[in-house]
Amino acid sequence: MTAVSLAVAAIPEGLPAISTIVLSIGVQRMVKRNAIIRTLPSVETLGSATVICSDKTGTLTQNRMTVEKIFCDNKVFGTDYKEREDNEQYKLLLDCMILCNDTKLKKDGEKYVTTGDPTETALVDLGLKSNVVKAELDDEFKRVEEIPFDSERKLMTTVHDRNGKLVVFTKGGVDELLAKCSKIRLNGEDVPLTQENIDMILATNEQFALCALRVLAMGYKELDHMPSDEEMKNIESDLIYVGMVGMIDPPREEAKVAVEKCKTAGIKTVMITGDHKITATAIAKSLGILENESEAITGAELEEMSDEDLAKNIRKYSVYARVSPEHKVRIVRAWQKNGEIVAMTGDGVNDAPALKKADIGCAM
Repeated sequence: MTAVSLAVAAIPEGLPAISTIVLSIGVQRMVKRNAIIRTLPSVETLGSATVICSDKTGTLTQNRMTVEKIFCDNKVFGTDYKEREDNEQYKLLLDCMILCNDTKLKKDGEKYVTTGDPTETALVDLGLKSNVVKAELDDEFKRVEEIPFDSERKLMTTVHDRNGKLVVFTKGGVDELLAKCSKIRLNGEDVPLTQENIDMILATNEQFALCALRVLAMGYKELDHMPSDEEMKNIESDLIYVGMVGMIDPPREEAKVAVEKCKTAGIKTVMITGDHKITATAIAKSLGILENESEAITGAELEEMSDEDLAKNIRKYSVYARVSPEHKVRIVRAWQKNGEIVAMTGDGVNDAPALKKADIGCAM
Protein backbone atom coordinates (compact mmCIF):
# COMPACT_ATOMS: atom_id res chain seq x y z
CA MET A 1 0.00 0.00 0.00
CA THR A 2 2.87 2.35 0.82
CA ALA A 3 4.55 1.62 -2.51
CA VAL A 4 1.29 2.23 -4.43
CA SER A 5 0.55 5.44 -2.54
CA LEU A 6 4.06 6.72 -3.27
CA ALA A 7 3.69 5.85 -6.96
CA VAL A 8 0.33 7.65 -7.11
CA ALA A 9 1.74 10.63 -5.21
CA ALA A 10 4.65 10.82 -7.65
CA ILE A 11 2.41 11.12 -10.73
CA PRO A 12 -1.20 11.76 -9.52
CA GLU A 13 -2.29 13.51 -12.72
CA GLY A 14 -0.90 10.66 -14.86
CA LEU A 15 -2.91 7.85 -13.27
CA PRO A 16 -6.37 8.51 -14.87
CA ALA A 17 -4.69 8.74 -18.27
CA ILE A 18 -2.81 5.45 -17.78
CA SER A 19 -5.91 3.53 -16.62
CA THR A 20 -7.95 4.97 -19.53
CA ILE A 21 -5.27 3.89 -22.02
CA VAL A 22 -5.17 0.38 -20.51
CA LEU A 23 -8.98 0.09 -20.74
CA SER A 24 -9.06 1.41 -24.32
CA ILE A 25 -6.47 -1.20 -25.37
CA GLY A 26 -8.91 -3.79 -23.95
CA VAL A 27 -11.74 -2.26 -25.98
CA GLN A 28 -9.63 -2.45 -29.17
CA ARG A 29 -8.93 -6.13 -28.51
CA MET A 30 -12.66 -6.78 -28.14
CA VAL A 31 -13.45 -4.93 -31.38
CA LYS A 32 -11.14 -7.34 -33.21
CA ARG A 33 -13.38 -10.13 -31.82
CA ASN A 34 -16.50 -8.34 -33.20
CA ALA A 35 -17.62 -7.09 -29.77
CA ILE A 36 -18.55 -3.43 -29.36
CA ILE A 37 -17.99 -2.01 -25.86
CA ARG A 38 -20.30 0.88 -24.98
CA THR A 39 -18.54 2.03 -21.79
CA LEU A 40 -14.81 1.63 -21.05
CA PRO A 41 -15.11 0.14 -17.51
CA SER A 42 -17.17 -2.73 -19.01
CA VAL A 43 -13.88 -4.33 -20.08
CA GLU A 44 -12.84 -4.53 -16.43
CA THR A 45 -16.28 -5.88 -15.36
CA LEU A 46 -16.15 -8.50 -18.11
CA GLY A 47 -12.86 -9.79 -16.73
CA SER A 48 -14.45 -10.16 -13.27
CA ALA A 49 -17.66 -11.97 -14.33
CA THR A 50 -18.40 -15.09 -12.26
CA VAL A 51 -21.86 -16.01 -13.61
CA ILE A 52 -23.15 -15.80 -17.19
CA CYS A 53 -26.94 -15.85 -17.58
CA SER A 54 -27.67 -16.63 -21.21
CA ASP A 55 -30.82 -16.49 -23.29
CA LYS A 56 -31.20 -19.73 -25.29
CA THR A 57 -32.67 -18.99 -28.73
CA GLY A 58 -30.14 -17.46 -31.10
CA THR A 59 -27.45 -17.24 -28.41
CA LEU A 60 -26.87 -20.87 -27.41
CA THR A 61 -28.73 -22.20 -30.45
CA GLN A 62 -28.41 -21.41 -34.16
CA ASN A 63 -31.83 -19.69 -34.44
CA ARG A 64 -32.47 -21.69 -37.63
CA MET A 65 -35.81 -23.31 -36.99
CA THR A 66 -37.12 -26.24 -39.05
CA VAL A 67 -40.36 -28.11 -38.44
CA GLU A 68 -39.67 -31.78 -37.68
CA LYS A 69 -42.96 -33.18 -36.38
CA ILE A 70 -46.66 -32.37 -36.73
CA PHE A 71 -49.58 -33.43 -34.54
CA CYS A 72 -53.16 -33.04 -35.71
CA ASP A 73 -56.29 -35.21 -35.86
CA ASN A 74 -54.70 -37.31 -33.04
CA LYS A 75 -51.85 -38.36 -35.38
CA VAL A 76 -48.13 -37.59 -35.24
CA PHE A 77 -46.32 -37.37 -38.57
CA GLY A 78 -43.20 -35.83 -40.11
CA THR A 79 -42.88 -33.22 -42.86
CA ASP A 80 -42.41 -35.96 -45.48
CA TYR A 81 -45.85 -37.44 -44.73
CA LYS A 82 -47.22 -38.19 -48.21
CA GLU A 83 -50.96 -37.82 -47.52
CA ARG A 84 -50.69 -34.52 -45.66
CA GLU A 85 -51.80 -32.38 -48.65
CA ASP A 86 -55.13 -34.28 -48.79
CA ASN A 87 -55.75 -34.04 -45.05
CA GLU A 88 -58.34 -31.30 -44.42
CA GLN A 89 -57.23 -30.89 -40.81
CA TYR A 90 -53.61 -30.40 -41.88
CA LYS A 91 -54.75 -27.72 -44.37
CA LEU A 92 -56.53 -25.88 -41.54
CA LEU A 93 -53.40 -26.17 -39.36
CA LEU A 94 -51.35 -24.69 -42.23
CA ASP A 95 -53.84 -21.82 -42.68
CA CYS A 96 -53.54 -21.00 -39.00
CA MET A 97 -49.72 -21.11 -38.80
CA ILE A 98 -49.22 -19.15 -42.05
CA LEU A 99 -51.89 -16.47 -41.56
CA CYS A 100 -51.22 -15.83 -37.85
CA ASN A 101 -47.67 -14.95 -38.87
CA ASP A 102 -45.70 -11.77 -39.67
CA THR A 103 -43.09 -13.32 -41.99
CA LYS A 104 -42.36 -11.38 -45.19
CA LEU A 105 -42.09 -13.44 -48.37
CA LYS A 106 -40.11 -12.33 -51.45
CA LYS A 107 -39.66 -14.13 -54.74
CA ASP A 108 -36.07 -14.51 -55.88
CA GLY A 109 -36.12 -16.13 -59.33
CA GLU A 110 -37.84 -19.49 -58.90
CA LYS A 111 -37.33 -19.57 -55.12
CA TYR A 112 -39.04 -17.78 -52.24
CA VAL A 113 -37.00 -16.01 -49.56
CA THR A 114 -38.48 -15.55 -46.08
CA THR A 115 -37.65 -12.70 -43.70
CA GLY A 116 -38.73 -12.47 -40.07
CA ASP A 117 -38.66 -14.29 -36.76
CA PRO A 118 -37.03 -17.75 -37.27
CA THR A 119 -39.93 -19.53 -35.50
CA GLU A 120 -42.42 -17.92 -37.89
CA THR A 121 -40.31 -18.35 -41.03
CA ALA A 122 -40.06 -22.10 -40.25
CA LEU A 123 -43.89 -22.28 -40.40
CA VAL A 124 -44.02 -20.43 -43.74
CA ASP A 125 -41.27 -22.74 -45.11
CA LEU A 126 -43.40 -25.74 -44.12
CA GLY A 127 -46.28 -24.20 -46.10
CA LEU A 128 -44.05 -23.82 -49.16
CA LYS A 129 -43.21 -27.55 -48.95
CA SER A 130 -46.95 -28.18 -49.27
CA ASN A 131 -47.29 -25.62 -52.12
CA VAL A 132 -49.10 -23.12 -49.89
CA VAL A 133 -47.74 -19.61 -50.49
CA LYS A 134 -48.28 -17.03 -47.72
CA ALA A 135 -48.76 -14.11 -50.13
CA GLU A 136 -51.61 -15.95 -51.92
CA LEU A 137 -53.21 -16.99 -48.64
CA ASP A 138 -52.99 -13.38 -47.33
CA ASP A 139 -54.92 -12.21 -50.42
CA GLU A 140 -57.65 -14.77 -49.79
CA PHE A 141 -57.87 -14.13 -46.01
CA LYS A 142 -57.55 -10.35 -45.47
CA ARG A 143 -56.19 -9.55 -41.99
CA VAL A 144 -58.55 -7.08 -40.30
CA GLU A 145 -57.45 -7.22 -36.64
CA GLU A 146 -54.57 -8.60 -34.58
CA ILE A 147 -53.16 -9.02 -31.08
CA PRO A 148 -49.36 -9.25 -31.47
CA PHE A 149 -47.30 -11.94 -29.72
CA ASP A 150 -46.53 -11.10 -26.13
CA SER A 151 -43.95 -12.94 -23.99
CA GLU A 152 -46.36 -12.69 -21.01
CA ARG A 153 -49.34 -14.29 -22.78
CA LYS A 154 -47.16 -16.44 -25.07
CA LEU A 155 -49.89 -16.14 -27.74
CA MET A 156 -50.52 -14.27 -31.02
CA THR A 157 -53.97 -13.80 -32.58
CA THR A 158 -55.17 -12.47 -35.93
CA VAL A 159 -58.69 -11.93 -37.33
CA HIS A 160 -59.29 -12.48 -41.06
CA ASP A 161 -62.07 -11.72 -43.53
CA ARG A 162 -62.63 -14.37 -46.18
CA ASN A 163 -65.40 -13.32 -48.58
CA GLY A 164 -67.38 -11.70 -45.76
CA LYS A 165 -66.80 -14.58 -43.30
CA LEU A 166 -64.67 -13.77 -40.26
CA VAL A 167 -62.23 -16.26 -38.77
CA VAL A 168 -59.84 -15.99 -35.79
CA PHE A 169 -56.46 -17.78 -35.78
CA THR A 170 -54.28 -18.12 -32.66
CA LYS A 171 -50.84 -19.67 -32.21
CA GLY A 172 -48.62 -19.97 -29.14
CA GLY A 173 -47.47 -22.13 -26.24
CA VAL A 174 -49.35 -25.44 -25.83
CA ASP A 175 -50.42 -24.91 -22.19
CA GLU A 176 -51.41 -21.29 -22.82
CA LEU A 177 -53.47 -22.14 -25.93
CA LEU A 178 -55.16 -25.18 -24.35
CA ALA A 179 -56.35 -22.96 -21.49
CA LYS A 180 -58.23 -20.83 -24.08
CA CYS A 181 -59.86 -23.79 -25.93
CA SER A 182 -63.28 -25.31 -25.30
CA LYS A 183 -63.40 -27.57 -28.41
CA ILE A 184 -61.08 -29.64 -30.58
CA ARG A 185 -61.10 -30.34 -34.31
CA LEU A 186 -61.24 -34.13 -34.91
CA ASN A 187 -62.19 -36.01 -38.10
CA GLY A 188 -63.33 -32.75 -39.72
CA GLU A 189 -65.70 -31.87 -36.85
CA ASP A 190 -65.51 -29.49 -33.89
CA VAL A 191 -66.19 -31.54 -30.75
CA PRO A 192 -65.98 -30.63 -27.03
CA LEU A 193 -62.45 -30.78 -25.60
CA THR A 194 -62.36 -33.67 -23.11
CA GLN A 195 -59.77 -34.50 -20.44
CA GLU A 196 -58.76 -37.48 -22.59
CA ASN A 197 -57.96 -35.10 -25.49
CA ILE A 198 -56.01 -32.79 -23.16
CA ASP A 199 -53.96 -35.73 -21.79
CA MET A 200 -53.16 -36.89 -25.34
CA ILE A 201 -52.05 -33.37 -26.38
CA LEU A 202 -49.89 -32.89 -23.26
CA ALA A 203 -48.30 -36.34 -23.63
CA THR A 204 -47.43 -35.58 -27.29
CA ASN A 205 -46.08 -32.17 -26.28
CA GLU A 206 -43.82 -33.88 -23.71
CA GLN A 207 -42.71 -36.44 -26.30
CA PHE A 208 -41.78 -33.61 -28.72
CA ALA A 209 -39.99 -31.68 -25.96
CA LEU A 210 -37.90 -34.76 -25.04
CA CYS A 211 -36.57 -34.68 -28.61
CA ALA A 212 -35.42 -31.05 -27.91
CA LEU A 213 -38.21 -29.70 -30.15
CA ARG A 214 -39.80 -26.30 -29.60
CA VAL A 215 -43.58 -26.78 -29.73
CA LEU A 216 -46.23 -24.35 -31.00
CA ALA A 217 -49.97 -25.04 -30.88
CA MET A 218 -52.69 -23.61 -33.17
CA GLY A 219 -56.37 -22.85 -32.63
CA TYR A 220 -59.18 -21.08 -34.47
CA LYS A 221 -62.85 -20.03 -34.31
CA GLU A 222 -65.37 -18.39 -36.61
CA LEU A 223 -67.13 -15.10 -35.86
CA ASP A 224 -70.51 -13.83 -37.03
CA HIS A 225 -69.61 -10.12 -36.78
CA MET A 226 -66.62 -7.78 -36.75
CA PRO A 227 -65.31 -7.64 -33.12
CA SER A 228 -65.37 -4.29 -31.32
CA ASP A 229 -62.30 -3.00 -29.42
CA GLU A 230 -63.89 -4.30 -26.20
CA GLU A 231 -64.55 -7.75 -27.73
CA MET A 232 -60.96 -7.92 -29.03
CA LYS A 233 -59.74 -7.93 -25.40
CA ASN A 234 -61.41 -11.33 -24.89
CA ILE A 235 -61.07 -12.70 -28.43
CA GLU A 236 -58.68 -15.43 -27.19
CA SER A 237 -61.46 -17.53 -25.63
CA ASP A 238 -63.65 -20.49 -26.67
CA LEU A 239 -61.11 -21.44 -29.32
CA ILE A 240 -61.08 -24.74 -31.22
CA TYR A 241 -57.79 -26.65 -30.88
CA VAL A 242 -56.41 -27.72 -34.28
CA GLY A 243 -52.94 -29.18 -33.70
CA MET A 244 -49.29 -28.40 -33.04
CA VAL A 245 -45.85 -28.53 -34.60
CA GLY A 246 -42.45 -29.38 -33.11
CA MET A 247 -39.43 -27.58 -34.53
CA ILE A 248 -35.73 -28.02 -33.93
CA ASP A 249 -33.26 -25.23 -33.28
CA PRO A 250 -29.85 -26.96 -33.20
CA PRO A 251 -27.35 -25.92 -30.49
CA ARG A 252 -24.34 -23.91 -31.67
CA GLU A 253 -21.17 -25.98 -31.73
CA GLU A 254 -19.15 -22.97 -30.55
CA ALA A 255 -21.53 -22.53 -27.58
CA LYS A 256 -20.58 -25.99 -26.31
CA VAL A 257 -16.88 -25.02 -26.45
CA ALA A 258 -17.62 -21.69 -24.72
CA VAL A 259 -19.50 -23.41 -21.86
CA GLU A 260 -16.56 -25.80 -21.39
CA LYS A 261 -14.12 -22.84 -21.27
CA CYS A 262 -16.32 -21.09 -18.71
CA LYS A 263 -16.26 -24.21 -16.50
CA THR A 264 -12.46 -24.29 -16.67
CA ALA A 265 -12.34 -20.59 -15.73
CA GLY A 266 -14.68 -21.19 -12.77
CA ILE A 267 -17.56 -19.25 -14.36
CA LYS A 268 -21.09 -20.63 -13.84
CA THR A 269 -23.24 -20.72 -17.01
CA VAL A 270 -27.01 -20.43 -16.61
CA MET A 271 -29.62 -20.90 -19.38
CA ILE A 272 -32.80 -18.79 -19.35
CA THR A 273 -35.55 -19.50 -21.90
CA GLY A 274 -39.26 -19.19 -22.63
CA ASP A 275 -39.28 -22.78 -23.92
CA HIS A 276 -40.84 -25.84 -22.28
CA LYS A 277 -38.80 -27.23 -19.35
CA ILE A 278 -38.14 -30.58 -21.10
CA THR A 279 -36.93 -28.90 -24.33
CA ALA A 280 -34.66 -26.57 -22.33
CA THR A 281 -33.28 -29.50 -20.27
CA ALA A 282 -32.49 -31.54 -23.42
CA ILE A 283 -30.56 -28.66 -25.02
CA ALA A 284 -28.80 -27.68 -21.76
CA LYS A 285 -27.58 -31.28 -21.37
CA SER A 286 -26.20 -31.34 -24.92
CA LEU A 287 -24.33 -28.08 -24.23
CA GLY A 288 -22.91 -29.27 -20.91
CA ILE A 289 -24.80 -26.65 -18.84
CA LEU A 290 -26.94 -29.19 -16.99
CA GLU A 291 -26.07 -32.54 -15.45
CA ASN A 292 -29.03 -33.25 -13.22
CA GLU A 293 -32.68 -32.55 -14.11
CA SER A 294 -33.31 -31.21 -10.59
CA GLU A 295 -31.20 -28.18 -11.64
CA ALA A 296 -34.06 -26.98 -13.89
CA ILE A 297 -36.93 -24.77 -12.68
CA THR A 298 -39.95 -23.13 -14.38
CA GLY A 299 -41.30 -19.57 -14.24
CA ALA A 300 -44.42 -20.87 -12.43
CA GLU A 301 -42.21 -22.35 -9.67
CA LEU A 302 -40.27 -19.06 -9.48
CA GLU A 303 -43.56 -17.21 -8.95
CA GLU A 304 -44.12 -19.20 -5.74
CA MET A 305 -40.68 -18.31 -4.34
CA SER A 306 -39.98 -15.09 -2.48
CA ASP A 307 -36.91 -13.05 -3.45
CA GLU A 308 -35.21 -14.22 -0.21
CA ASP A 309 -35.86 -17.92 -0.97
CA LEU A 310 -34.65 -17.48 -4.53
CA ALA A 311 -31.43 -15.80 -3.37
CA LYS A 312 -30.88 -18.67 -0.88
CA ASN A 313 -31.45 -21.43 -3.46
CA ILE A 314 -30.14 -19.77 -6.63
CA ARG A 315 -26.98 -21.94 -6.76
CA LYS A 316 -29.13 -25.08 -7.15
CA TYR A 317 -30.40 -24.08 -10.61
CA SER A 318 -28.73 -23.96 -14.02
CA VAL A 319 -31.82 -23.87 -16.29
CA TYR A 320 -34.86 -21.58 -16.07
CA ALA A 321 -37.72 -22.48 -18.45
CA ARG A 322 -41.00 -20.77 -19.37
CA VAL A 323 -39.83 -17.48 -17.85
CA SER A 324 -41.10 -13.94 -18.38
CA PRO A 325 -38.95 -10.75 -18.64
CA GLU A 326 -39.38 -9.91 -14.92
CA HIS A 327 -38.28 -13.42 -13.92
CA LYS A 328 -35.00 -12.77 -15.75
CA VAL A 329 -34.46 -9.62 -13.67
CA ARG A 330 -35.18 -11.57 -10.44
CA ILE A 331 -32.66 -14.27 -11.42
CA VAL A 332 -29.92 -11.69 -12.10
CA ARG A 333 -30.71 -9.89 -8.81
CA ALA A 334 -30.59 -13.16 -6.81
CA TRP A 335 -27.10 -14.01 -8.15
CA GLN A 336 -25.94 -10.46 -7.33
CA LYS A 337 -27.23 -10.86 -3.74
CA ASN A 338 -24.85 -13.84 -3.48
CA GLY A 339 -21.94 -11.54 -4.27
CA GLU A 340 -21.54 -12.74 -7.87
CA ILE A 341 -20.58 -10.51 -10.81
CA VAL A 342 -23.31 -11.29 -13.34
CA ALA A 343 -23.10 -11.05 -17.14
CA MET A 344 -26.39 -11.41 -19.02
CA THR A 345 -26.59 -12.17 -22.74
CA GLY A 346 -29.68 -11.94 -24.93
CA ASP A 347 -30.94 -10.96 -28.37
CA GLY A 348 -34.62 -10.12 -27.79
CA VAL A 349 -36.45 -7.03 -26.55
CA ASN A 350 -37.71 -9.15 -23.61
CA ASP A 351 -34.08 -9.50 -22.43
CA ALA A 352 -33.60 -5.72 -22.15
CA PRO A 353 -34.58 -5.26 -18.44
CA ALA A 354 -32.24 -8.08 -17.35
CA LEU A 355 -29.40 -6.77 -19.58
CA LYS A 356 -29.78 -3.42 -17.83
CA LYS A 357 -29.89 -4.94 -14.34
CA ALA A 358 -26.83 -7.22 -14.81
CA ASP A 359 -23.30 -6.00 -13.98
CA ILE A 360 -22.57 -6.40 -17.66
CA GLY A 361 -25.15 -6.75 -20.41
CA CYS A 362 -24.16 -8.43 -23.68
CA ALA A 363 -26.72 -7.66 -26.38
CA MET A 364 -26.38 -10.14 -29.22
